Amino acid sequence: MKTLLFGLLIAIFMVSADANKDQIIELKTDLGVMKVKLYNKTPLHRDNFLELVKKGYFDGLIFHRVMNGFMIQGGDPNSRNAVKGQQLGTGGPGYTVPAEFFADLIHKKGALAAARQPDQVNPTKASSGSQFYIVQGKRLSDQDLNGFDRSRRVKYTEEQRRIYKTVGGTAQLDLGYTVFGEVIDGMDVIDKIATVPVDRNNRPNTDIRMWMKVIQ
Repeated sequence: MKTLLFGLLIAIFMVSADANKDQIIELKTDLGVMKVKLYNKTPLHRDNFLELVKKGYFDGLIFHRVMNGFMIQGGDPNSRNAVKGQQLGTGGPGYTVPAEFFADLIHKKGALAAARQPDQVNPTKASSGSQFYIVQGKRLSDQDLNGFDRSRRVKYTEEQRRIYKTVGGTAQLDLGYTVFGEVIDGMDVIDKIATVPVDRNNRPNTDIRMWMKVIQ
């Protein structure tokens, strides 16, 4: 799979998103509805996600990987008609999206981020073209954050520390996976999905499907 450059994305998708306008997605699931704001600071991921939503790409897919205290993941097209026990997590649209890392876009609870292949086969940390996850995470301590600080070139601000200590998240993923949006309504739906019973592959025992549309 080849990585798409920004110019190629624009040429192919012809996305006309206003850089000054928030793009809002309604993410309807079997367990409730979330509203997600896409970040204009990550235009490659924003425009790619918008185009897939407009095409109905995500409609009928399932959250195929759910880990309580961590995140809920979907976007694998192979999950639409997957039978019980089928291995999922390798499907996509046939391309990747270049990483867009910013120190101020953190993995707080409700963050929308792009899944990707591991570093050993993906040294540039390019994102999957369609697979995404929404952070549930947990509240972190100053000790936790100090440990992450030591392993990164950018230190957490006091506001970021406050968010991680009060709202929670998965700080261990920061600057390793692209965060390109956040849930702005329906945060309780994340917890409802994250706490369902799952099999040994972290797939919910009862499929939880999704449908998306652009509402702003």
